[in-house]
Amino acid sequence: MSHPTQSPATARLRATTPAWLLLGLLAVTLALPAWQAHAAEPEARVVYHADFADPRRFSAMLTSINNMVVHYENQLTDHDIRIVFVAHGIRFLTDAPMTGTPFAEDEALAAQRENLKGRLGSLVAVHGVRLELCDITRGSVNLDRDALHEGVTLVPSGVVRIAELQNREGFAYIKIE
Repeated sequence: MSHPTQSPATARLRATTPAWLLLGLLAVTLALPAWQAHAAEPEARVVYHADFADPRRFSAMLTSINNMVVHYENQLTDHDIRIVFVAHGIRFLTDAPMTGTPFAEDEALAAQRENLKGRLGSLVAVHGVRLELCDITRGSVNLDRDALHEGVTLVPSGVVRIAELQNREGFAYIKIE
């Protein structure tokens, strides 16, 4: 006898399938959403905060991130690593010299720009590191979106984004000093 809310297909399945098999399918079906949710979320979530102008400090940050992603990948640990750029950090996301702004290119950045750009691009392309730039910063110097390196996502506010990642999404916060 079929249940009033069962579809005819469900009623046929029930009538022709052994009870032990139906119970097994039910157990797998109930467990599936929890497994899918766990598999979809990375085990390691880290946000780096880049709001400084010093190319040596940025280089140290890139080394730290590379070491981290290599460790996670060697351990087969799914990860989500992001860099949120605010204020002076914008210098590392464009080839524009930004002359006449507080973020203008200096000799140290000019000398290291290509190296830093290549290392950052490699972290994005090879390891999936995500780059997020504060749109308040970009707008404050009227930098065109097209002047940003490939792979940069704009966020309305960098500091708000960092807080969201920490509070809502469980990211660990790192700032290289």
